[in-house]
Amino acid sequence: MSAVTEQPTTSPEPAATRPRGSLFRAEVHRFTSRRFIQVLLALATLGWLGAVVIGLLNFGEPTDADLAAATQQRDEFLAGEREFRQVCEQDAEQAGQPVDQFCGPPLTESDVPVEDFLTTAPFDLASAGEAGAVGFAVAAAVLAFLIGATWIGAEWSTRTIVALLFWVPNRLKVIGTKTGVLALAALTLGVAAQLAWLAMAWLLDALVGSDRGVPDGFWSGLLAAQGRGIVLTVLVGLIGFGLANLVRNTGAALGVGFVYFAVAENALRILEPTTDRWLLSTNSIALVLPGGLELFDLGGGGPSAAEPTTYLVSNLQGGLVVGVFAAVLIGVGTWLFVRRDLH
Repeated sequence: MSAVTEQPTTSPEPAATRPRGSLFRAEVHRFTSRRFIQVLLALATLGWLGAVVIGLLNFGEPTDADLAAATQQRDEFLAGEREFRQVCEQDAEQAGQPVDQFCGPPLTESDVPVEDFLTTAPFDLASAGEAGAVGFAVAAAVLAFLIGATWIGAEWSTRTIVALLFWVPNRLKVIGTKTGVLALAALTLGVAAQLAWLAMAWLLDALVGSDRGVPDGFWSGLLAAQGRGIVLTVLVGLIGFGLANLVRNTGAALGVGFVYFAVAENALRILEPTTDRWLLSTNSIALVLPGGLELFDLGGGGPSAAEPTTYLVSNLQGGLVVGVFAAVLIGVGTWLFVRRDLH
């Protein structure tokens, strides 16, 4: 007798393919879990609360004594200006020059309002709106630079970025995802900063503000300034990321940034003043300031030595120059990450 072994009529099912995790979700989780970033955001929140408290303590309705003291200071200032003009008129006569051209128009009480001398005054949304948006944009940009630098710098210091390549060997995908997460975080930070300014301005206007309304076009101008501030936050965050990726260390990236802004830019302004219009700090400010930034062109001559020519660094030029800085640093860092050995 022979044993007959029954064969299965159907082939066994293939083993289920293990689902792969999302690199983007993993990087977002890694980003939000980083302790130093959480500390920076917590400190920024405390700084905002402190700014609100300081604003509530410094703004308010002036008393009669405050108005009297401010009026006295204004009158003393105008008296000093009148004495100066008398001397200037004598100098103009001796030089044979027209008084108004030589000394300028005389100051009157309407030119110097009492409000300029008040130590306690109501919060004025119309005059503080765009200035506050610019200030919050600069603060958010500095914070984004620190976050961008520590985000990739810590990955290099702990070598987790090298270990990640065992899971995702595609280097371009890895660095692209990390850059995208940082850009999204900087965008969120920029929007949050501008919303924080709107909340702070609303509180100050409601509690210690003046009764004056805002002029026509105020909100459109404010929103435009806030939009440019968000763009600056994203670009500066990418610059911090790209710089730290090049030097592979957060501390080194911060050191390079300090040397550039504190030493290199000032040296260039002294040695060749015409380069000022192309420097990173100049164009960053020009990007967010309403109407751009006007510079004195010390490298050229105007109609006379007393009238130097000026150069306007527009919002568009500021955005393009800062964008080029970010693109070069990100591009070179990405190319080196893909090409160089990662021991």
